[in-house]
Amino acid sequence: MKIAFYCPNKALSHPHPSGDLVIALGIRKSLESQGHLCLEVVPFRSRWFWSRLRGWWEALSALIAAHGACQTFRPDIWLTYHTYYKSPDIIGPCLSRILRIPYVIFQPMYATRRRKNTRTKWGFLLNRWAIRSANHLFINNIHDLAAMERIADSWRITYLPPGIFPEDFKRYETLGLKVRNCLGIPLDIPLVMTACRFRPGVKVESLAYLFKSLGMLKESSERFTLLVVGDGPAGEEVRAMAKHRIGGGCVFAGGVPREEMARYYSAADVFAFPGIGESLGMVYLEAQACGLPVVALDTAGVPQVVRDGETGLLAAKDGGEAMALAVRRLLQDSRLRSRMGLRGMDYVLRERNLHKNYGKLSESLEAIRGDHLKTL
Repeated sequence: MKIAFYCPNKALSHPHPSGDLVIALGIRKSLESQGHLCLEVVPFRSRWFWSRLRGWWEALSALIAAHGACQTFRPDIWLTYHTYYKSPDIIGPCLSRILRIPYVIFQPMYATRRRKNTRTKWGFLLNRWAIRSANHLFINNIHDLAAMERIADSWRITYLPPGIFPEDFKRYETLGLKVRNCLGIPLDIPLVMTACRFRPGVKVESLAYLFKSLGMLKESSERFTLLVVGDGPAGEEVRAMAKHRIGGGCVFAGGVPREEMARYYSAADVFAFPGIGESLGMVYLEAQACGLPVVALDTAGVPQVVRDGETGLLAAKDGGEAMALAVRRLLQDSRLRSRMGLRGMDYVLRERNLHKNYGKLSESLEAIRGDHLKTL
């Protein structure tokens, strides 16, 4: 089956890594591995395009370019990844109707409060139009289901749990030891790892929260080193915060390609990241697949990817003390770390395995295409 693929929020070639980009790339990888041809028909980023006159011309040009690509590719179905009020899909609803093919959205988001704000109203209306135009909607965040059922019939909605490809993240003890050696981290020092892009907003807020929590442990003479993996525009601010709270007990590894992240997870004993505002958090699944127990806040979408008390510890957002105590508990109990690490690997393999989840996606897309052909 030929699939026209489109990502209105962030094209597959976008230079900055993120959870959304990881999911989109994973969808394409999986569908292609199952024998489908999956073509990104246009790289147009629709983010806030309606707020400027030039944006409308760019949108029109993208629509024309996508139509030209489809005339050559001749897709059987249209699949859009992630439409919401900031980056609504305006291309899929148009071209799927022109081409007379089914229109499917993976991870739409819908919030009626956005129609009340003059800045977001246009995005809300365009996004609502896209969702209402879709033949089917796939949701990977259970918190989005209730909102989606307000605008679409339940039979048009399928929940697919978030996940990763387990073979991409395994624990490699030898490679982990090499990472420690390269970074100058002694083998007898417990190592806490965190990872994210240093982006202003909730990412930096989460790092600030983590540094505050771990600073409490340093004040109580807990012995550990923090390994920070990532980079971004707020790099100087992040480093200054870490120095203020943790002092010399922090090592920055810089940005690391996703395909090399398993080496760094393998070097650590605990993965800790608060996850403030995280819709899901792919890093938690990656860490668990590499045998790391997770410490995070019991907030937002984190409980969807971490099992509290089984694969990690989820702490209350109380200013940092609960998270500090959770990290301390794991640092001081090697048996608990090992038990949670093994359970985390099993959890990802059995329940957050994209080979299984996207196998269902492929079957559903084929069924949607088949049902559509019967109506022609």
